[in-house]
Amino acid sequence: MELRQIQYFVTVAEVLNFGRAAEQLGMGQPGVSQQIARLERELGVQLFDRSARAIRLTEAGQRFLPAARAVLVSVDQARAAATGRSGHAVRLGTSTGLGERLETVVAELAAKGVQVELVSTSTRARLDRVRGGQLDAAFVRGPNETAGLEFVPVWEDALLIALPASVAPVGDIALKELSALPLRITSRRNNPPLVDLVMTACAAEGFEPVLGPQSNSLQDTHAAIGAGTPSWTVIYESHAQLLREGRVVFRRPQPRLALTTSLAVPAGTTVGGELAVLLEACRKASDRFE
Repeated sequence: MELRQIQYFVTVAEVLNFGRAAEQLGMGQPGVSQQIARLERELGVQLFDRSARAIRLTEAGQRFLPAARAVLVSVDQARAAATGRSGHAVRLGTSTGLGERLETVVAELAAKGVQVELVSTSTRARLDRVRGGQLDAAFVRGPNETAGLEFVPVWEDALLIALPASVAPVGDIALKELSALPLRITSRRNNPPLVDLVMTACAAEGFEPVLGPQSNSLQDTHAAIGAGTPSWTVIYESHAQLLREGRVVFRRPQPRLALTTSLAVPAGTTVGGELAVLLEACRKASDRFE
């Protein structure tokens, strides 16, 4: 059993999708699948049930996951001890689309002498890791009532509409003008707050969007929107600012769409020390980009 196999297993277990796991790991999907299969052979058990369209953990996989996470935490601790790294790095869970706000937060922490380790993974995985002690805090969007965690609002993330330049208006776009176009959006299982926000807003405008094909990444979604039959999706404004318009352009929707971003921390956490510095950095990031 190799350490990388354990890392691959944990990543796949957290997102339950080999394609998205490979993207997070920065490698090809075949390599991830091969290493997971090799790990299963070495353990003599099946860790994932691949019989349905969506994979899921087997009972053996569910038992193995907490132990695998503990191994990764121990490795991090051993690495810190071996390198003589002073102080505790704030382990901060992140996601795509935080843009310059995240850069501001990291810069503010560095200016205060606080080390930070960024970990990008799915929302569910971030919350599980905060609750399990593998992360000190994590950014999450939308309402959440996960047991064992507290959520501190830090800023609001506006959403834009991404659609083909060929059908886009010059200025803002009324949401109801999109009723005839397929909506490309992740499944609710992957991101309940985002999907609920968009579907509720469309219903308020008098229509239920026709759902188009799903992609494994935002990059693939944008490519499909730009080259295929006209369709649309939503993108965080902070993320759109990092992209260049071309075949796909971004428009502000009317009515406005936005989700509150919060910092998830273990329940009962005292606001002091590094957490206080982190919250102050978030406040400055919020003020700068309002």
